Amino acid sequence: MLEREAKRKAAMSPEQLAWEEMLEANLGNFYLPGYYKDKDAGRETAWDYLKDDPSLPRLLIIGDSISRGYTLAVRHALTGKVNVHRAPANCGPTASGLRNLDTWLGQGRWDVITWNFGIHDRRTDPAIYHSNLETLMQRLRKTGAKLIWVRTTPAPPPGNLESKFTDQQCERVNSIADAMMKTNGIPEVDLYGLMKPELHDLQGPSDVHFKAAGYEIMGQEIAKVVLEEARK
Repeated sequence: MLEREAKRKAAMSPEQLAWEEMLEANLGNFYLPGYYKDKDAGRETAWDYLKDDPSLPRLLIIGDSISRGYTLAVRHALTGKVNVHRAPANCGPTASGLRNLDTWLGQGRWDVITWNFGIHDRRTDPAIYHSNLETLMQRLRKTGAKLIWVRTTPAPPPGNLESKFTDQQCERVNSIADAMMKTNGIPEVDLYGLMKPELHDLQGPSDVHFKAAGYEIMGQEIAKVVLEEARK
């Protein structure tokens, strides 16, 4: 694998190589091997280097593996309309956001940022979650980008994954975030409400993640809201 990666890097532009090194530093031992495997197979990934069209607005997607799942659907839906980037990580809980947000934001200008922290904060004390979320919100506002909050997707049906993520935990993080976004005038994409009626068909069995059709539906909804905000 190291030899193949060296050959792949040798063909990269300086900008692409810098992005590749960013991924190597941030994806970790779980996601990086999968990324390499996808690239060896010639598959498109959510973390692919994107050369911007300077005439288009720039979107940054911040979130956990659910957001990774819908990133390509957003990118495809907004081709020729918005440059769609995602953070070089599974962004995890708000504590990870506090440590790594500056790295994820990089040096570029962002016109729109979609963000979510929820499933990984299911066991975070509500007061700490609120405080962390507010700190992240204020930092994101300093970018001058239009912010869009993405509501946390539903837990699996009772009995399937209760030890890992429950309806009560999902309701708690969503209610805290909803109140904050309402107070601060930040629009939301309601992926919870979108996916809940179709959960049996679109969510993986005993899993918080979704099937390809689920991510496509999410991506289309997010793309619609992003385009609305980008045009304001």
